[in-house]
Amino acid sequence: MNTNTNPQAEALPVGLIRAVRHRVGSVDFVSASPETAVEQVIALALLGQGHHVHLANAYTVALADKSAEYRVLLAEPAINYPDGKPIGWVSVLRRQSPRLEQVRGPQLFLDVFQEGITANVRHYLLGSTPGVLALLKENLTSRFPGVAIVGVESPPFRSMSKREIDEQDERIRVSGAQIVWVGLGTPKQDIEVVRLSSVLPVTAVAIGAAFDFAAGTQKEAPPWMRSSGLEWAYRLGSEPRRLWKRYVFGNARFLKAALIAPRR
Repeated sequence: MNTNTNPQAEALPVGLIRAVRHRVGSVDFVSASPETAVEQVIALALLGQGHHVHLANAYTVALADKSAEYRVLLAEPAINYPDGKPIGWVSVLRRQSPRLEQVRGPQLFLDVFQEGITANVRHYLLGSTPGVLALLKENLTSRFPGVAIVGVESPPFRSMSKREIDEQDERIRVSGAQIVWVGLGTPKQDIEVVRLSSVLPVTAVAIGAAFDFAAGTQKEAPPWMRSSGLEWAYRLGSEPRRLWKRYVFGNARFLKAALIAPRR
């Protein structure tokens, strides 16, 4: 078992300090059930300190294998959950114990909203388009009565100036948000959650396509494809022009990274 020796470990919930972590490629993943991951994210939010959480999949591992800078983003004290069946398959192949279990980002997103109501967890939605965010907020407040969404924001689809970034950070700070959900696409969202958690006392979560799924603007793969690890094939079929390079080259790089000695 790898114990978090970073000074920031003292600010983590006991469950995360003691959590088992296994490496796939060059990424250290927290071994947790989906239910435990929800509890851990809520516990982090209630601490009121800066932490960053990543829902990492095969593409994440492939990018980390390629980029030293990206590997640093995902290194301790990052909290990485395995958002993808292939991560678990590698864990089984390597006979890791306890094995890594899929913590699917879109479901974690919904479960934290539901389970966080009792503790009045305050949420901020950052990313996507104004139209998607409007539908997302409407759907979440309808599905989870009493949920506290204290802000929504669609950043411009370009590099932001320092002034714009500072103003965005101030809006988040004033809102009193405890969790900032960031849906900007990989790897941009991973960069942003690291930055946010370094300047604000929030738990920033890189959540991927969860915004579109929960807003109803993009269909999810059928349950049988999700459970069999074929969700990537469904997404590729839905958006081939945008995703073909990610899955063709990314999957090959993932296999290379995952099946050789872990990179330190």
